[in-house]
Amino acid sequence: MDKPAQPFADGLPNLSLTDFVVPTRESMQAAAPFTHAPRFLILYGSLRERSFSRFLAYEAARLLEAMGGEVRIYHAHGLPLPDDSTADHPKVQELRALSIWSEGQIWVSPERHGNMTGVMKSQVDWLPLSEGSVRPTQGRTLAVMQVSGGSQSFNAVNSLRLLGRWMRMITIPNQSSVPMAYREFDDAGRMKPGPLYERVVDVCEELMKFTLLTRERADDLVDRYSERKERAQDRLKDIAADVGFVKR
Repeated sequence: MDKPAQPFADGLPNLSLTDFVVPTRESMQAAAPFTHAPRFLILYGSLRERSFSRFLAYEAARLLEAMGGEVRIYHAHGLPLPDDSTADHPKVQELRALSIWSEGQIWVSPERHGNMTGVMKSQVDWLPLSEGSVRPTQGRTLAVMQVSGGSQSFNAVNSLRLLGRWMRMITIPNQSSVPMAYREFDDAGRMKPGPLYERVVDVCEELMKFTLLTRERADDLVDRYSERKERAQDRLKDIAADVGFVKR
């Protein structure tokens, strides 16, 4: 077909104009800046006593705190497998509450069999995309990191990025992959100085910047036409039920 003249003049017959919103610079301005410290949740994917992913999580926490953030780290000990318990399990409730509290997150996983660990995936699987009007992950920033026992790999962080996108999170461009992690941490679990540590600093710095830019606008960033249209239909059904009218 030939390219029509632009701008198009044939309208949008399939569009619900009542639910269509044109984003503007003014509409994206925060009504009031947040005054509390940026809130970060860190998840890591190992239950080992000497866990390099936990050590890396702690290093990230120290850096975010030094930048003025408030950090909470979730420990997955006792978290049941998805579908092996109900959502009212205390560890599940703790995880979901922390996710809702957060404005940004870091996910740190070891690489096992070429991918993230089951411990890491289970934590994400327990986080629903939405629970009614509550969105435990949507609109939050996310940084991804991994540790490896061998040569450098990006399999785990690539998979974490897929998960972050699926959970509708703002996943920052930078990431950290620490190869031969047993060489990069001392006996006390502190990361040694060097280029790999500097990359971790870069990631945390970038996460802080993205969080400061987006946290006041998170609700607007995940407000979607399709969901507004669906909510409008639900409201009409509720009104019809309230007045005793049910269309058959």
